[in-house]
Amino acid sequence: MDINEIDERQQLELEAATFKRLLAHLDSRKDVQNIDLMNLASFCRNCLSKWYTAEAQAKGLDVDLEDARAMVYGMPYSEWKSKYQTEATPEQLKKFEETTKE
Repeated sequence: MDINEIDERQQLELEAATFKRLLAHLDSRKDVQNIDLMNLASFCRNCLSKWYTAEAQAKGLDVDLEDARAMVYGMPYSEWKSKYQTEATPEQLKKFEETTKE
């Protein structure tokens, strides 16, 4: 099937499945810190949470940021931070400052 033959419903389903797969992948890579994602791709798990909340609000839905974070992280954000977040190294912080200067 050519991608141009996919209808809007199918496209939304594929996009939703892809998003779920991205979240599952990130969940399987708890060793990858948000600062690493920011330094490499200019987005992180927190960005996904904020984008989700913004899109919900644009559609008139009241989705709390903490609820969106729990969905992205697979647990409350505070729990994820205490279990998996490490202190950023000086090298990571320097790279972050360089990549966000614009």
